[in-house]
Amino acid sequence: MASTVGGMDTRDERRTLERGTHIVAATPGRLRDHIMRGSIDLSAVRAVVLDEADEMLDLGFREDLEFILGEAPEDRRTLMFSATVPAGIARLAETYLNDHKRISTVAEKSQHADIEYQMLQVSQRDVENAVINVLRFHEAPNAIVFCNTRAAVNHLTTRLSNRGFPVVALSGELTQGERSNALQSLRDGRARVCVATDVAARGIDLPGLDLVIHADLPKGHETLLHRSGRTGRAGRKGVSAMLVPGKARGKALRLLRSAQITAEEQLAPGADEVRARDEQRMLADPAWSEPVSEAEASPVAMLQEQFSAEQLAAAYLRLYHARHTAPEELSDPQADRGAKKERKDRAEFGPSVWFSVSGGRDAGQEPRRLLPMICKAGNLTKDDIGAIRVQPGESYVEISAAQADAFAAQLGGKEMEPGAKVTRLDKPPAAATAPRPRFEGNGPRRDGDRKPYEGGKPRGDRKPYEGGKPRGDRKPYEGGKPQGDRKPYEGGKPQGDRKPYAGSKPYEDRKPREDRKPREDRKASSAPIDWNDDPAPRQKKPKPAAKPAAKAAPKRASDPSARLERPDGGFVRPAKPRGAGAGGKGGDAKPYAAKGKPGGKSGDKPKGPPPPKGKSNSKKNKARAAEGRLGAGKPRKG
Repeated sequence: MASTVGGMDTRDERRTLERGTHIVAATPGRLRDHIMRGSIDLSAVRAVVLDEADEMLDLGFREDLEFILGEAPEDRRTLMFSATVPAGIARLAETYLNDHKRISTVAEKSQHADIEYQMLQVSQRDVENAVINVLRFHEAPNAIVFCNTRAAVNHLTTRLSNRGFPVVALSGELTQGERSNALQSLRDGRARVCVATDVAARGIDLPGLDLVIHADLPKGHETLLHRSGRTGRAGRKGVSAMLVPGKARGKALRLLRSAQITAEEQLAPGADEVRARDEQRMLADPAWSEPVSEAEASPVAMLQEQFSAEQLAAAYLRLYHARHTAPEELSDPQADRGAKKERKDRAEFGPSVWFSVSGGRDAGQEPRRLLPMICKAGNLTKDDIGAIRVQPGESYVEISAAQADAFAAQLGGKEMEPGAKVTRLDKPPAAATAPRPRFEGNGPRRDGDRKPYEGGKPRGDRKPYEGGKPRGDRKPYEGGKPQGDRKPYEGGKPQGDRKPYAGSKPYEDRKPREDRKPREDRKASSAPIDWNDDPAPRQKKPKPAAKPAAKAAPKRASDPSARLERPDGGFVRPAKPRGAGAGGKGGDAKPYAAKGKPGGKSGDKPKGPPPPKGKSNSKKNKARAAEGRLGAGKPRKG
C-alpha cells in the first residue's frame, strides 16, 4: 500500500513507490506530480477508482483526472463511487466511462436503516449548551460535531475543552499532518469528540463513531447526507442529531424533505434527562454482577466495617458524577416561539395613575430613555410601569396604583433630571386614549392619523402645476417666437442671401491652377492651421520686405572653397584632380547643398562662406573682414 497526498513529504512517498505497490491511494494533484516526475508508471494499472466522484468532477479536478486517465491503459476498469450523484454529474461521468453500468445499493425512496435521525428543538441562545447535553446523553465512544465556519469550530472546541471533553478540531486551515494527527487521536481513544467543518464530511471512517451532531444546519441536503454518513457504516448503528432553533425549523424540514429523510422531532435533552440516563448506564454496568476477587476482598471488608451501605452508595454516586461533565440547564424553546404572542395577549395593566413629565419629543425624550430614568428615580421595576406616551411638548407615564403614592413621595416634587419635572394627574390624558403611533418619535403615523402631505395641499384642492399654465392656455415657447413668425437664424442670413465664405474669394474668381506658384516654391507653414480654433476667418499676413542681399566678398582664385555658378542657378565645387588630397575622387562633384550638407535642392539660394570661428576684437582684423580678406593670411586653428 502507498498513499500520495498533498502536504506530505514527497521523498518518503517516492521511496515507497520505488519499492513497488499493489494499491496507491492518492489525491489527483499529487498523483499527477509523481507521474510527471517519473516516480510512478501507470502502464500496468488494471483498475482506477474515483471515490466521491461528484466532488472530483465538480471541484476543478477535471484537468488532473483527464491527465491521469490518459496515462492509464485504455483497457482498464474505471469505477466511480458516491453517496449522491446529481443528474449533471451523472451526464458528465459518461465521458469517462465506456459501456458503464450504474449500481445502486440503496432504495431511491428509503433512508439509511442504520442511522437514526433526530431533529432537536433548542432555543437560539442554548445551542452550545445543547451540544454538551447531547454528548453527555449518548456518551458515544467517538462523536463528530459539524459547524459551518472555522471561527465556530475554534470557539466550540475551546468551550468543550474547558468543560473536560477530550476534543480535537478539524478544519481547512490545518495542514495535512495536523489533520492526520487529529484523526489518529480519535482512533487511539485519546480524544472522543471532533469538532469539524464540512472538510470532514467526506472520506473519513472512524471506528466506533456512533454520534453526529449538526450544531449548524448544513447548506444543502447533499451535505446533510454526507455528514450523517460518517456514522452507521458497515452495519453499525448511529445517531444523526440536528439542533434546530425556532427560526430555522422551516429550513430543517426542507432539508429533510429534499433528502427524503424522516426525522423524529423532539426537545433537546435537559439536565434531568442526562442525569437519568447516567443512572441507567451506571446500573447497567456489568461490574454489579461480577464476583468479588481475592485482591478486592480485604478493601471491601474494610469499607463495610467503617461505613454503612447508605454512605457507600452516596460516595459511589458522588465519585461517578465527578468523572463526568455536569449537564446544562436548557430553557424552553417554546418560550421564544410564543413570546411575541404572549406579549400580544397579555392581561390589562390594571388600576393605574398617570403622571406627566415635562419635555417631550421636541426635547429628545424617548420611551427607552424615560423607562430607566423613572425606575431609578422612583425605585420601581419595569413591571410597575405601564404605557408611555411621548408627545411633542410633554410625556405621560402610567404607573401602577399600588406604587403611585410611593413614587410621588419618593420624588417629593423634585425633578428626576434637569428639565424633567413629574406632576401627578387627576385623570388620564387625551394621549392615553389616542391611537398609538407606529413609531415613537418623528416617524410616520398610521394611515388614518397622519396629516396630508406636507409638501403641498391635497390633490383635489391644490392649484395646477406651478411650472406653467395648462397646455391650452399657456404662451408659446419662451425661447423664441412661433415657428412661422420668428426671424431667420441669428447666426447668419438665409442660405441664399449670405455672402460667400469670407476666408477666400469665390471659386469662380480664383486664379487658374497653372498661374499659381508651384508648391515646391511656396514657403511651408511652420504649424498646421486649425480652422476650428477661431470662428473668424483668417487673413493672410503680408510677407515682410526682403532684406537687401549683402554684397558677396570676392573670392580668390587660389581659394579652394570658391564656388562656380551653373547655368541652372546651382553651384558646384571645383572638381579635385585625381590624386589631389587624401581619398579624392574624380568626376563631377554633387551640387552644393545648404549649410554645406549634400542633398540640397537646386532652388536653394547660395550662401556665403562659413563665418569665421571665434570673435576678433582687433581693428586690423575688422578692417580685413570688411574687405573680404579675412582668413587669406595666417590660417586659423580648427
